[in-house]
Amino acid sequence: MATAVQPTKKKSAGDLSEPPKTDAVLDYDAPFMGKSHQAYFFQKLTEWKAGIVRDVDGTREQLREGPIREPDATDRASSETDWSIELRRRDRQRKLVAKIDAALRRLENGEYGYCVVTGEPISLARLDARPIATMTVEAQERHERNERTTRDE
Repeated sequence: MATAVQPTKKKSAGDLSEPPKTDAVLDYDAPFMGKSHQAYFFQKLTEWKAGIVRDVDGTREQLREGPIREPDATDRASSETDWSIELRRRDRQRKLVAKIDAALRRLENGEYGYCVVTGEPISLARLDARPIATMTVEAQERHERNERTTRDE
């Protein structure tokens, strides 16, 4: 009996679309985007990226093992659908890695933590929850409102 190559299952302990919880502590009393903040976000971003790359490498290894070998047409279709979903998830993660790389470049250039629209500092709580954020909450809301308005027209 042939066995199918199965796509990797989403990790229950932590979804890779969300940044990992780091051992480091974010110091809210430190100067905004000083050395301690830079080190904290650098660690958080690099750990997040490493986790995604590890997960992608696992999928790549499974793809190398060979094609789906299901004798039954229904089982084969189900396996192909599972792989299609997995590959779409990998594509989203590829885009996420690009955003993480962009955030690391902004961190290196001293632009990280500041809104690309207004130039105002992005709150530390927002950056901690979404380290790839490029806009303040207010600017993001305006952007989404404008996007909805133009899409509806």
